[in-house]
Amino acid sequence: MSKEAGQSEGPSQAGAVTVSDIQELMRRKEEIEAQIKANYDVLESQKGVGMSEPLVDCEGYPRADVDLYQVRTARHNVVCLQNDHKAVMKQVEEALHQLHARDKEKQARDMAEAHEEARSRRLAHSETHSPLQAFAKVNSVSPSSPASIAGLQVDDEIVEFGSVNTQNFQSLHGLGSVVQHSEGHTDLEEAGNLDSQLVASPWAPA
Repeated sequence: MSKEAGQSEGPSQAGAVTVSDIQELMRRKEEIEAQIKANYDVLESQKGVGMSEPLVDCEGYPRADVDLYQVRTARHNVVCLQNDHKAVMKQVEEALHQLHARDKEKQARDMAEAHEEARSRRLAHSETHSPLQAFAKVNSVSPSSPASIAGLQVDDEIVEFGSVNTQNFQSLHGLGSVVQHSEGHTDLEEAGNLDSQLVASPWAPA
């Protein structure tokens, strides 16, 4: 019998299990199964004595119709190889468990990294596109005026009025020019991103 019986080989290293380690274990498993079959074939060739057939005759003498040495050797090999097979199958199960657990951990890490990257992008975007600063504050609103109809209230802060914002605002006269050129419709954005729609139209206080 070869030295392989009674021994089982594990992964090539004590570190992380690899696909190659599992493939090697599967190769070992198939090799053991082939050896078990070969030894059973020996037993079958000896009058089909198998693993439990008596090796003595009815009078208690060693049987003369079989090769007792071959039978005993084959039976011993089968027992050792079956133990090897159980050990290898346990190693395969543990290796697959480790591999799947590591893949699961990697997926969790990848997902966490993706979430962190998305959060960083949102943060960078929010820093790049910071809210507009108010360039004007409402001191008074006349009843029934376009501003009142648009929902403006005292102390509202204006961050955008039509094409005017904090970056290009120069004076209140500029707002008057925007109103004159936008009669009928002008977008208005208040601080807090509360959009209002101010319809520019001729109006005089009552």
